[in-house]
Amino acid sequence: MILPSTESLRCFVEASRLLNFRKAARKVGLTPAAFGARIRQLEEQLGAPLFQRTTRVVTLTERGHALLPYALTCLEAAEDCVRAARGDKGVPITELVIGTRHELGLSWLLPQLGPLADKLPHLELHLYFGSGPDLLIRVRTAEVDCAITSARFSDKKLEAISLHRENYVFVGERTMLERTPLTKPEHAKHHTLLDASADVPLFSYFRDAHKGKTFEFARVVRLGAIGAIWQRVLAGAGVGVLPEYLIRGDLQKKRLVPIMPGITPLSDYFRLVFRGDDPRRGLFESLATHLSDAPLR
Repeated sequence: MILPSTESLRCFVEASRLLNFRKAARKVGLTPAAFGARIRQLEEQLGAPLFQRTTRVVTLTERGHALLPYALTCLEAAEDCVRAARGDKGVPITELVIGTRHELGLSWLLPQLGPLADKLPHLELHLYFGSGPDLLIRVRTAEVDCAITSARFSDKKLEAISLHRENYVFVGERTMLERTPLTKPEHAKHHTLLDASADVPLFSYFRDAHKGKTFEFARVVRLGAIGAIWQRVLAGAGVGVLPEYLIRGDLQKKRLVPIMPGITPLSDYFRLVFRGDDPRRGLFESLATHLSDAPLR
């Protein structure tokens, strides 16, 4: 579809207002011949006659009457574009929905909303809480504008900006491990592994760092969310791999203790994920810069 130019619409509006092509041509600074050519081109583009013309009278057709209010709205919008680009209209408020994991959103992102409002006053941020795979699907389908997640993806429609390195620790509740130690891979048969899901196994960060060793746990319980794993590990219901920032206080107070501390689990990154074809890339880059400055806690 070929869209009409704003100049052609301006000629149409002036002709509609004055109902005199010669006067309308002077109004827009064109010769009568050039003005008439503009109107004919517009009619050809739209596939409809807009004026009935005789040697003495010019009137709008039914299609012309239908077009007029939309043409006026279009020209007003074009003028607003110019004023916005010049800064005459101020910075418009842009609303963004950010998807995030529950524990990350509550412990880290939620406290950033105040500082972000001060630094980026033109942004109004809304939160959506979900799991990694769910967040990626919702970004792809435009149900959320962007998401903060460490979930890996191969979708070519999505792009990401790294925000923070995410370190992991394989841990268990202190008294539970005193009763039932887990100092060797073969001890795993006496323990329950608490993990997120079969598709996103957090234990893989530890297992892949412990190359060549097999862990056969008595049970594997999948709880879907990191926050749920955290609570169950604290309750002594099993062992699990958790983000270091989340359990830092528990490690300091020795409520949780590292398992096989000589092995450092692989790390990952929090990323701000968005659609590659989203025209608001600059906005996401600005948001990512400020989020990167906010320490994990």
